[in-house]
Amino acid sequence: MTHQRKKMRTETDTLSAAALSRRGFLKGAATAGVAALTLGVTARGVLAAAPAGADTVFNPFVSIGRDGTVTVIAKHFEMGQGTTTGLTTLVAEELDADWAQMKSAFAPADNSRYANTFLGAQGTGGSTAIANSYLQYRKAGAAARDMLVRAAAARWKVTPDSITLRDGILTSGKKRGTFADFVQAAAALTPPQDPVLKTPDQFRLIGVDHAAARKGHTGPGRKDSSGKTDGSARFAMDVHLPGMVYAVLVRPPQFGATVTGFDDSAARALPGFVAAHALPNKAGVAVFARSTWQAFKAREAITAQWDLSKAEGRSSAEITEALRQAAAKAELPVQNGPRRADITAAAAGAARTIEAEFSVPFLAHAPMEPLNCVIEPTATGVRLHDGCQFPAITQPTVAAILGLKPEQVEITTLYAGGSFGRRATPTSDYHAEAAMAFALLGGKTPVKLVWSREDDIKGGYYRSAALHSARIGLTADGGIAGWDHRIATKSILKGSPFEAVMVHDGIDETSVEGVKGSLYTLPEMAISLTDFVTPVPVLWWRSVGHTHTGFVMESLIDMIAAETGKDPLETRLSLLNPAAPTPQQARMAGVIRTARTLAGWGQPVVPGKARGFASHLSFNTYVAMVVDISIDGTTVHVDHVHAAVDCGVAVNPDVIRAQIEGGVGFALSAALRGEITLDKGQVAQSNFPDYEPLRLTEMPKVSVEIVRSAEAPSGIGEPGVPPVAPALANALFAATGKRVTTLPFSTAGFRFV
Repeated sequence: MTHQRKKMRTETDTLSAAALSRRGFLKGAATAGVAALTLGVTARGVLAAAPAGADTVFNPFVSIGRDGTVTVIAKHFEMGQGTTTGLTTLVAEELDADWAQMKSAFAPADNSRYANTFLGAQGTGGSTAIANSYLQYRKAGAAARDMLVRAAAARWKVTPDSITLRDGILTSGKKRGTFADFVQAAAALTPPQDPVLKTPDQFRLIGVDHAAARKGHTGPGRKDSSGKTDGSARFAMDVHLPGMVYAVLVRPPQFGATVTGFDDSAARALPGFVAAHALPNKAGVAVFARSTWQAFKAREAITAQWDLSKAEGRSSAEITEALRQAAAKAELPVQNGPRRADITAAAAGAARTIEAEFSVPFLAHAPMEPLNCVIEPTATGVRLHDGCQFPAITQPTVAAILGLKPEQVEITTLYAGGSFGRRATPTSDYHAEAAMAFALLGGKTPVKLVWSREDDIKGGYYRSAALHSARIGLTADGGIAGWDHRIATKSILKGSPFEAVMVHDGIDETSVEGVKGSLYTLPEMAISLTDFVTPVPVLWWRSVGHTHTGFVMESLIDMIAAETGKDPLETRLSLLNPAAPTPQQARMAGVIRTARTLAGWGQPVVPGKARGFASHLSFNTYVAMVVDISIDGTTVHVDHVHAAVDCGVAVNPDVIRAQIEGGVGFALSAALRGEITLDKGQVAQSNFPDYEPLRLTEMPKVSVEIVRSAEAPSGIGEPGVPPVAPALANALFAATGKRVTTLPFSTAGFRFV
C-alpha cells in the first residue's frame, strides 16, 4: 500500500453516542473532563510526542525495537478475553506491519496516559477495551507508520507518496528497507498532527477471520496463546521473590462479622510459621508462613473469636422472602413514564393478565486462578505484582493504607487467569488485604497474599441475589395495556468510589440495566427499585445487571407470545416498532432475523426435542440465540446454541466467536446448577464439588454468525451471557409447558446431562 491514504469515513471515525454513554459512568465522567482523556492524543486527535530519550518509543502505545520488533503497549490487561490480540491488530493494521513482528506488553499504572476513555480511569471492564481503544490505537499505528515513511523518504531522497509499506517492508522503486533500518531516525521526528487512517475496504487484518487463516489465508492469531501453552506467560501466582513470605487470612464465618481475638499457640509450633496478626479493619487474621501450604496449615491451627452482632445470620429462604417483601414495596421510580397507579389500574382492567415472580441466587465468579498478588518494597515505595484490572483504584487504595502517594505504588501488570468481574472490585479488596499484611510485617518483606478456592467460593463479592415481580395487562387483541415491574436487589455501587457518577436519583444503573432502556416499545411500563440490604458483599459478574434482567425480560416476552398464541420471534419483532424502528431497534431486528435463518427457526421439531429463543442488548452489542434441547421427562441435554451477534466492526472475528462460545458455557454453568446458598449466614458451598461448573460433556455445540457492520466496535466479553438462560427456559416451556422462573434450573426438578 502506498503512503497515500483515503480519509476514513465519518461514521467510523467518530464513536457513536450510544458507545460514549456506556454504563452510566460516562455521563458523570464526561462532566469531569473525560472528553479530553483520549490519552496520548491531543484535542485534535493527534498523538502526543514520545517521551524524551526513548529512541524507539513512537507514542505511549507503540515502540519499535532496533531489530524491527513492534511492541504494542496494552492499556487493558489480559484475562483471557483476547484484548491484547485486538489492540495489537489495530496497531498492526495501520502500521502495515508483519503480524510475526508484533508483540504486546502491559502498560504501567499511569492514569494520565492509559485511562479507559469510556470510564475516565485506567482499568479494564464493562466490555469496553476494544470499543474505547479502536481509534486511539489505530491512530497510534498510523502515526508510527507516517514517521517511518518520512524517515525512509528523507534517507532515500524520495517523496513519501512514492513509498509502499506492506508486511513491515518499505519500498520505493528498487530501494527496500525494514522498520529496523529507519527506527531511530523515525522516532526523532515530530508525530503527525492528524494521522490518516485506512478506510474499511483497505483493511488486511481488521475483520479477518483466523479460522479462515488456518486454511491458508493471512490473519491475526491470538498473541497470548503460545505463552500460555509453553508456560512462559507470567501470572501473579508465578511470582517468587527472595525472602518472600506467604499470607492467607482467617476469614469470618459470616459476612459482617469482626474478629475480637485469636489463639495462634498451636500454629507457632508448625514448620514455616512466621506470624499472625489481626487486620486493622478487624476483617480477619493475617497468617504468615514460608510457603503457601505452610500458611494454609497454620491457618487451620488458629482459633478466632468473632463479633457477630452485625453479621448476616439469615438463610437463603429468609433472604428470598425478604427480597419478595422488598420488591412489593419498591418505590424508587427507575425511569420517567406512567404513574404506577395508572399502570396498576390499566393492568387490573385488562382483558388478560400475566403475573410472574422471578428469583435468582447469589453467584460466585470462580475464576480459574484464585485471587493472589505480591507486594514488595522499592527504593521509592512499593511494587505490586498482579493481573490488575483497575490500576486507577488499586494505586490510591494501596497508597492510602501504606501512607504513600499513589505514584509511589508501582504496578507490574501480569496475565490473570480469568476474572468475570471479581478482580475489578471498587474497593480493591484483596489488594487492600495485601497492603495491610505487608504493613503488619513491617513493610520491608515481600508478601504474597493468596486466596484458596474455598476462600474464593465462600468469600463474597457475589453476583447479587435478585427478585423481580411483574404484572402485565393485555388488551383483547394482545397489546400491552400496562406493565408494572418491580425489582429488589443489592446495589453494587452505593458506598463505593463509583457512586458519585454511576448512581443517579438513588438508582444504581447496574441494578436495572436491561429492563430500563429495553428496546421493546413498551410505553405503558412502570419500573421501580428497592435496594436490598445485607452484609453479603456483591459485585459485577459477567454481564452485571443483565444477568438477571435479561432472564426476566426475555421470559416475560415469551410469556406474552404464549398467552397471545403468537410466534416468539414475531412477537419480538412486532415490539421493535417495525414501521419506524430506531437504529438500535433495527439492529436488534437484524440479529433476530439472522438467528432465525441460522437456526432454521420454524422447521418442525421432532418429539423429544424443543427449542427456545431469546435476544438481548448489552454493552451496545446485540445478541439473539436459539437453544435446542433434548428432553426425556426431566432429564435434559442442551444440544445446540445458535447465536447471532452484531458488535459493530468485528476486529477479530475468531476472538468474538470464542467470547460468545465462552459466554454460553459460563451462562450454562450458572443456569443449570449455580447458586451460593446461606445456612444461618454461613455459605454452604466451598469448592467445585458443590459449586459445580459446566462439564465438557454438557457443553453444547455453538454456532455463531457475526453480522457485518460499519458501526463502531462494541463490547463482546459479556453480551454472550444474558440470552442463554431465558432461551433455555423458553425451550423447557416449549417442551413441558412448565415455566421456570427461579434459577438455577436444577431447583425446578430438571437434571442436566
